[in-house]
Amino acid sequence: MDINILLFDDYETLDVYGPVEVFGNIGKSYSLRYLSLEGGLIRSGHGFLVHTDPLQEFVEDGILFIPGGYGTRVLVSDGDYINMVRDLASRSRYCLTVCTGSAILAKTGLLKGLKATSNKISFDWVKTIDHEVLWIKRARWVADEKFWTSSGVSAGIDMALGFVEMINGRGKALEAAHFMEYMWNENMEEDPFSAI
Repeated sequence: MDINILLFDDYETLDVYGPVEVFGNIGKSYSLRYLSLEGGLIRSGHGFLVHTDPLQEFVEDGILFIPGGYGTRVLVSDGDYINMVRDLASRSRYCLTVCTGSAILAKTGLLKGLKATSNKISFDWVKTIDHEVLWIKRARWVADEKFWTSSGVSAGIDMALGFVEMINGRGKALEAAHFMEYMWNENMEEDPFSAI
């Protein structure tokens, strides 16, 4: 399955590369594509540069992956960008977000009436994007219809392992976690970083 990883300046580094490590360890099941609006070099919030292909390389009926980061705070006010994300998400089999990537997805209107979560530090801000989303604060990650949203930063790794479990089976998810020497937080309903 093709994973279209949508990057923008000031994305959160681990939001992307934690899940990439998971998907990259499942043999040939996933083909990773790094895309941005116009292609070229994109800089994470930590200054990491990655070469991206333009959106013309987007593969339909795959996975759209949207990270979070400070860049999302600018993009939620960019109508053209939000319309583009709505179109890409509509043409994807699944859409996965990490951290405040769910704010961008919520702004498209596609999450109305569905359950979702986001980074707990930014949770109150994300909720203001669309009050018709059923925001779940305690969740580590949430899956509703084709939309998977996760809490902050490292929660994307847990969500990615949960997604692999659904698609490829529990054995593959555990194998990937073991290879990464990662302690998988398998309880999607309980985020240890959630403020009580």
